[in-house]
Amino acid sequence: MDFIDKKIQSYAEMHTALEPDYLYELNRYTHTNVLQPRMLSGHIQGRFLSMISKLIRPDYILDIGTYTGYSALCLAEGLQKSGKLYTLEGNEEYAEVAQAHIAKSPLASQIILQKGDATRTIQEINYLVPAWDIVWIDAEKSEYELYFELCIDRVRKGGLIMADNVLWSGKVVNEKDLEKDEATRLLHQFNQKIQADKRVQNLLLPIRDGIMMMQKV
Repeated sequence: MDFIDKKIQSYAEMHTALEPDYLYELNRYTHTNVLQPRMLSGHIQGRFLSMISKLIRPDYILDIGTYTGYSALCLAEGLQKSGKLYTLEGNEEYAEVAQAHIAKSPLASQIILQKGDATRTIQEINYLVPAWDIVWIDAEKSEYELYFELCIDRVRKGGLIMADNVLWSGKVVNEKDLEKDEATRLLHQFNQKIQADKRVQNLLLPIRDGIMMMQKV
């Protein structure tokens, strides 16, 4: 994720609305205490997710891949007062950190954290809601196509699916990485699949590590 010029990154952060205090604390805690802190969405991407959610005003959000809860908390900012966000995490340690920080936020009553395998959990909760307004995919990269297929029929018309890390630190445009690295190859395959899928209108944004945006048509 270091393929964006650091000066441009810093300039963008300086001219982006600040994250709420509880998110700032979670950001610092994750970088200090949790493995792989680069998995955190972070300031700019977090404010992007928040703004998208506030524009849509969703009733139901599915967050696949909680990590320490940053993206879930950002997306939850736009929920309707009666809305719910379901966030899925298979790693017990990450889930505990996320639950603790979600509980300290003003959005705790609207966020439901589900532990366990995401593919199984998605199928279990898909029919607990009328339809998903937003789906955020940021879990096992090898399962992106499966996550998409499990969700697409349960997303309302006009609803939004977003997938993180689709540029994979720029590796998806490197022939050597495509040949040698399975994650790179599978993410490139996912991007190609979405480009050809007539059920969605898509836009790949070079924000942070790349976000594939897909609106159901």
